[in-house]
Amino acid sequence: MQELKGAINLSLFVLCLNTVSGCDLLGRFNMPGLFKQGDIMIGGIFPVSKKDLTFRWTQVMIFAIEEINNDPAVLPNISLGYRILNSCASPTNAVRAALTLASRPEEIDLDSPCPPAMSALIAEGGSSQSLAVAGALGPFHVPIVSYFSTCACLSNRAKYPSFFRTIPSDYFQAKALAALVKRFGWQWIGAIQSDNDYGRNGILAFIQEVKKLGVCVAFVGTVLRTYSKDKILDVVEMIKKSTVRVILAFIPEGDFYPLMEEVVKQNITGIQWIGSEAWITGSQSSTPEIYQAFGGALGFVVQKMAIPNLKPFLTNISPYTDPNAFFNVMDLRVSYNVFKGVHAIAHALHQLLFCQPVGEKMFGNKQNISKVNFRNQFGDDVFFDVNGDPPASYDIINWQLTDGQVQHVTLGHFASDAIGNYRLSIQEEEIVWRTGKTVPTSVCSNYCPAGTRKAQIKGKPSCCFDCITCADGTIANSTGIRSMYVIFSKHTITIVSLLGASLTLATMIVFLHYRETPVIKASNSELSCFLLFSLFLCFLCPLTFLGRPTLWTCMLRHTAFGVTFALCISCVLGKTIIVVTAFKATIPGNKFAGQFGPAQQRIIVCFCTLIQIVICVLWLNLKPPFPDMVFKYSNKKIILECNTGSEAAFYAVLGYIGILAIICLVLAFLGRKLPDNFNEAKFITFSMLIFCAVWITFIPAYVSSPGKFTVAVEIFAILSSAIGLLLSIFAPKCFIILIKPEKNTKKHVMGKTLNKKI
Repeated sequence: MQELKGAINLSLFVLCLNTVSGCDLLGRFNMPGLFKQGDIMIGGIFPVSKKDLTFRWTQVMIFAIEEINNDPAVLPNISLGYRILNSCASPTNAVRAALTLASRPEEIDLDSPCPPAMSALIAEGGSSQSLAVAGALGPFHVPIVSYFSTCACLSNRAKYPSFFRTIPSDYFQAKALAALVKRFGWQWIGAIQSDNDYGRNGILAFIQEVKKLGVCVAFVGTVLRTYSKDKILDVVEMIKKSTVRVILAFIPEGDFYPLMEEVVKQNITGIQWIGSEAWITGSQSSTPEIYQAFGGALGFVVQKMAIPNLKPFLTNISPYTDPNAFFNVMDLRVSYNVFKGVHAIAHALHQLLFCQPVGEKMFGNKQNISKVNFRNQFGDDVFFDVNGDPPASYDIINWQLTDGQVQHVTLGHFASDAIGNYRLSIQEEEIVWRTGKTVPTSVCSNYCPAGTRKAQIKGKPSCCFDCITCADGTIANSTGIRSMYVIFSKHTITIVSLLGASLTLATMIVFLHYRETPVIKASNSELSCFLLFSLFLCFLCPLTFLGRPTLWTCMLRHTAFGVTFALCISCVLGKTIIVVTAFKATIPGNKFAGQFGPAQQRIIVCFCTLIQIVICVLWLNLKPPFPDMVFKYSNKKIILECNTGSEAAFYAVLGYIGILAIICLVLAFLGRKLPDNFNEAKFITFSMLIFCAVWITFIPAYVSSPGKFTVAVEIFAILSSAIGLLLSIFAPKCFIILIKPEKNTKKHVMGKTLNKKI
C-alpha cells in the first residue's frame, strides 16, 4: 500500500507540473507500446507478460477501434487513435503507464503542436492496478473503463468519480458465491485470498454474505505470486489440518498457480474447490495435471460472447503459445469486455460531439459515458448504473475432463436485477463433483440427534458444537436443537384445553336450544349461559402458558386466569343465591326473596368480577409479571419462567377467588336439602367441594414445585377445576335433556314438593 500511495502521489506531482508547463515534457518513462495516431486518442493499459490470452486483449482493443473507424454511423469523419502500454500486472507500472498516457506521446515530434489528449482509458486488468490508475487520474475526471477489475471498492464514486467497468462488481459475485454455498448446504468452508485489493475485498464481501446464512469460514489463507515457498507451504498445511471439504479461492490465476502446484504435489484430494472469475477459466491452470486435485471445481465467470469477425484480424499475429486458444473467438469473456468498453467510449464521444454545442471539450467526458445506453450488434445492452457498474450476469462453470483435456462446462446462470433480487439456476444433475456424482458435504459438527442438544465449543465458530444428552425431565424434540422442552407435551395441553372449550360450547348450544324446557328454566338460563361463557374462557387460559415466556404472555396468563375464574365463581354465587331465595320465598312473610330478580343477579356477577379486575389492574400497574431466567434450581441449565412480580398480588387474586368459592359452598350447603326433585344446590355443593379441594392442594404444590413444574401444577389446577365445575353443574341437566327427556317436565322437577303437599 505504501508503494501504491507513493506512485499516486508521484502521478499527481507530474500531472501538476505538466499542467503548469503546458506541453513541455519534464521527463519520460521508458514504456514502449502500441501506437496509432488519430483525431481522438484512447489509451489502453494491459497486464501483458507474454503473447498469450492477455495479449489478445490488446488486439481486441485495436480491432474494436478499427471497426469503429470503418463504421460511418459512429463518429463519422473522425478517426480514433490508440496508445497501448503494458503494466506487467504491477500497480506501480500501471501508474507509470497512466502518467505516460497523460503526457506527450513519445512518437510525436517535440517540435510539433500539442497532440490531442487521451479522451479515455481502457484500463486495467487487476483491481489493484485500477485503484492506482483511478486514484491518479480520477481527480482530473479522465474516464477509465476497466474490463477485468471487479473489486467492490471501485464503486465508490466519491473516491473514483470517473471509473467505469464492463465486468460486474465483486459485490454481486460475493452474492452469487453465497447463493451457491446455500444451494448445496455447505456450512463449514475455507477461503484463500490474494494479498491485494481484489482478494481481500472479495473475501470480505463473501464472508459478510455467508454470515447471514449461518455459514462459518474455518480459515482464510493468503498467497501472492511473489511469496516465498515457505509461505505457500504454510497455507498448504492450513488446508491439510482443517476439516473443511469446500474451499473458495478468490484470487487471480497468476497468484493461485504456485499454490495449485503444491496442492497437486502433496496429493491433497477430496476438496471441492469454488473459484472466482479470475482463475476458474484460466488457461495456465486448466491442465490434466492440475485437474488431479482441482477436478470438479465450480465457479462464476462473466458471460461469454462470440466475435466472428475477430478471427481474420488475429490471423496476422503469431502468438508464441497455445495458438488454438488464441484464435478461439467463439467463447470470449474478458476480450468481450474490452470490446464493449471501447464501443462505450465511442458512443459517449459521439454523443459529446454531435449532440452538444460546438466547443464542448472532449477531455473529461465522464458525464457522457455515464449516460451511455445502447444495444450492440450482438444484442447485448451496454450501460452503467450510478456506480459505474454494469448489470450482474454470470455463468456457472464446472471443470470436467473430456478426452484428456480440461473443459469449462457451463451448467447454470446467476443474474441480478436493478432492485437487488437475484436468480440462481443450475443443472445439478450434470455437475461433476470432486467426489463423483455425490454432492460433497462440509460441516464442522454433525446434527445432534433427538434426545441431545447443541453445546457451543469455547473458542470455536457457531458451526462447531458438541452434542450433550438432555437433562432429566427434558427432551429435544428435533435434531440440531439448541434448547430443550419440558417433558409434558404442549400438544396434550392444547388438546385438553380445546376439548374442554368445545364441550362448553356444545353445552351452551344445548341450553340455548332447550331454553324453554322446565330443567333449563329451573336453573336460570341467563346465569347458566354466563357461567358457560366464563368456563369457556377458563379452558383457554392454559394456552397462554405454552411457548417461550414473553412480557405480554406473562401478564396475560395470571390476570386472565384471575378474572375468568372470578367471573365463573360469581355466576355460581348468583345461582346459589337464587336457589336459596327461591326456597325462602315459599315461607309466608318473606319479602327479600321476591326482590332478588334478574337485575340483582347481574349486579352481583358484575360487582364481584369488578373487584377482581381492580386487583389485577393494580397488580399490572404497580409490579407486573415478567419473563425471568432462573439459575437457582440447577447450575447446569437456565429455566425460563414467568416471575409473578408481586407474590402478594398473586395470592390476593387466588385469595379473592377462594373467598367467593367458600361463600358459594356455605350457601349451597345450606340449601342442599331443598324439597325438589331437581335440587341444583346439591350439584353446586359438590362442584364447590371439588373446586376448593383442587385449589387448597394447589398452594403447597405450587410453592414446593421447582422451576418448570410450577407451570404444570398451575395448568393442572385450572383444567381440573374447570372440568369439575362443568361436569358437576351441567352434566345432570344434559343427561335429563338428551338421555331422559321424559323427566324434563314441570311435574317431575317439582315432584318432591307435590308429594309432600298431598
